[in-house]
Amino acid sequence: MEALAELERVQIQLLERISRLERSYLPSPSTTESPLVEETDTVSRLSSILRTNAVDDFSFKRVPSDYYDWPLEARRDALAAASVDHLCKSIVLVNTQSPPNIIDCSDRKNSKYYVVVVQYTARFNAEAVRNFLYSLNNGSIAKKKFNLRLAPEETSTELTGYGHNAVTCIGMKTDIPVILDEAIVKLTPDFFWLGGGEIDLKLGIRTSQLIRFINPFIVSCSSN
Repeated sequence: MEALAELERVQIQLLERISRLERSYLPSPSTTESPLVEETDTVSRLSSILRTNAVDDFSFKRVPSDYYDWPLEARRDALAAASVDHLCKSIVLVNTQSPPNIIDCSDRKNSKYYVVVVQYTARFNAEAVRNFLYSLNNGSIAKKKFNLRLAPEETSTELTGYGHNAVTCIGMKTDIPVILDEAIVKLTPDFFWLGGGEIDLKLGIRTSQLIRFINPFIVSCSSN
């Protein structure tokens, strides 16, 4: 009995150590911006949007101008991200084969444009999104009518209000349907980083809160 009690005590201590280690990777709750982040119009606007929509676990961080020349490991360290897999990006896609009457984003199931959030470490699979949209419409639209391609940069900027390397799925000018790669949802811890609306601004956010706010389609649309 004493041996069993000792084993249980050791197991509890081990679990407590694992829990402390996991928490050490997580940003402090409700850290809406780092003390080093200047309260720009973008930071203020996005913070207000997030708080208004019950998102309180997020953080902004500034990165150097040559950030995108760095390897992913260096970017991870700069943001104190849990891993390189927690570094993500938002890309605007256009359906090049949509019918002439589909010109905007008013129909979530059959939109002219979509924003897809994927990891930097993953390869986006456009065919998976095509199959998803075909199924979403119960096969009522021919699969050949879905052909998702990267939207031209000027189109992306016009629709989102954000320039190259600054695109985020929060506070876009246009209410574009969002597709969140399922791999991001499975990340542990569930706090990842994406663009923050300015080229040198990054936004870290609790995955579950983001999902509750923007109600994205969650699709397995990448491969490593």
